[in-house]
Amino acid sequence: MAKLYAVIDATDSAVQGVLAGEALRKAARAEGRDIEIEVRTGQGVLNPLPEELQAGDTLLLVAANDEAGTALPLAPQRRVTLEAVLADPAAALVPDSQAATDTPRVVAITSCPTGIAHTFMAAEGLQEGAKQLGYPIRVETQGSVGAGSPLTAEEIAAADLVIIAADREVDRGRFAGKRVFASSTKPAISGGKALIERALTEAKVQGGAASTETAGAAAERAGPYKHLMTGVSFMLPFVVAGGLLIAMAFALGGIDANSTAAEGTLAGVLFRIGAQGGFALIVPALAGYIAYSVADRPGIAPGMIGGMLAANLGAGFLGGIVAGFIAGYGVEWLNRIIKLPKNLAGLKPVLILPLLGTLLTGLLMIYAVGTPVAAALAFLTEWLRSMQGSSAILLGVILGAMSAFDMGGPVNKAGYAFSVGLISSQVYTPMAATMAAGMVPPLAVGLATRLFRDRFTTEEREAGGAAAMLGLAFITEGAIPFAARDPFRVIPALMAGSAIAGAISMAAGAELKVPHGGVFVLPIPGAVTHLAVYGLAILAGVLVSGVLVGLLKPRRASAEAAAA
Repeated sequence: MAKLYAVIDATDSAVQGVLAGEALRKAARAEGRDIEIEVRTGQGVLNPLPEELQAGDTLLLVAANDEAGTALPLAPQRRVTLEAVLADPAAALVPDSQAATDTPRVVAITSCPTGIAHTFMAAEGLQEGAKQLGYPIRVETQGSVGAGSPLTAEEIAAADLVIIAADREVDRGRFAGKRVFASSTKPAISGGKALIERALTEAKVQGGAASTETAGAAAERAGPYKHLMTGVSFMLPFVVAGGLLIAMAFALGGIDANSTAAEGTLAGVLFRIGAQGGFALIVPALAGYIAYSVADRPGIAPGMIGGMLAANLGAGFLGGIVAGFIAGYGVEWLNRIIKLPKNLAGLKPVLILPLLGTLLTGLLMIYAVGTPVAAALAFLTEWLRSMQGSSAILLGVILGAMSAFDMGGPVNKAGYAFSVGLISSQVYTPMAATMAAGMVPPLAVGLATRLFRDRFTTEEREAGGAAAMLGLAFITEGAIPFAARDPFRVIPALMAGSAIAGAISMAAGAELKVPHGGVFVLPIPGAVTHLAVYGLAILAGVLVSGVLVGLLKPRRASAEAAAA
């Protein structure tokens, strides 16, 4: 067996180089192989290799973060980073030519802003794609309640490829030294096999510690929409908890639950927790995690402080969005222009960037942005509250149509984010219209598969029941498979029913204090007003869309349809 030689260029980090050398030596010993390791540091060379190496009897490994600066006695058969050696020293010993023929080991993370349907549909798409390719894969789903089946350190170390299919920013600190490819959830849902094949050719090695790639890299990976959706996803738990607690307070204490007379009562305490606790953090959470998505951890403090200032200035969720982007892109800019010696670089993410980012965001919010945005929000709030008759119906039609247009896509989420943001300003009617409209598509396709059985395949009829269950939980994405098969008939039919549901809800003045849950939050006292009319709005939308889908779908002239 060929003797192993390795050169570790650790000019900037002698400790890291020595640790990498020991890891390689231990991995080689476990395989019963001899290895000689030369470690190059700023203070000199440790254990220099022989001046002449025999080309036919060597495997030369080079571990260097700056390959251009590494003079070698022989053309290397393997080049890896120091991080890759420390993460998986055994894999680092495999020659590139041999590694290329091995079956790649894939790990993945899927996530969407609400952490529900798209998260798991993307996971299923990747798993099916890997199965078709014959590759092993492990998928971690990151939902609103944390990671499902989280990847272990051993699985990440053994992986050859990391795929991140997410509609919000995902922390990549665990994947230093690994080949990482990022996309939205849509490619994973529509073609997991193609996405994996693309990732194998386009993935790039992730940089070192998360703190070293703070601002610029995160901003390059995502656009403003994705940053906004990241903020919304982290804001939702505050809205849900605060809204339900306020609803419970009114259920126990009536309309006086927030009055001085109710202080000390259970209703008064619940209202205080929900309003002064949960709702008070909605805007700071939104702003903080928009900034986090743009600039990583150094952006959180400037973003949250900017969001708190926006709330105090009366700028609400609009101000929070502005503050989040100011903080995020401000920290990113500061990170680019501030250059420090390497021995002081560690101060940037924990001291310098949060301090200067907070100063920049705070000054802009107080002196330039806060007042005009507060005026705009006040105008919007009063306009929405004064909506009566045809104007309210029109808004309901627009929100309803948006909900069904792409069922979890950018248009749907734009309407949803708008409605959720207004909850912090105590405007609840758009949220009610949006949830009613969002429940319609999956419930409607479920109804259509029962009323018009001869127009659907056996597989579609079975999927219809599952879609209806998702619809009850306000997961619009359950209708996506039906829309994808026949978009020009199904999508307009679903938009019509959703628009009707949204219009009826707005016309009735129905209010919803929580942003999710479907029928399961309706029985909670105070969660929704005008409950009977609200239920009628959902039913009317489902009937209209269900019938339209069935009538527009052509009959299936097949033996299966005849048997059905």
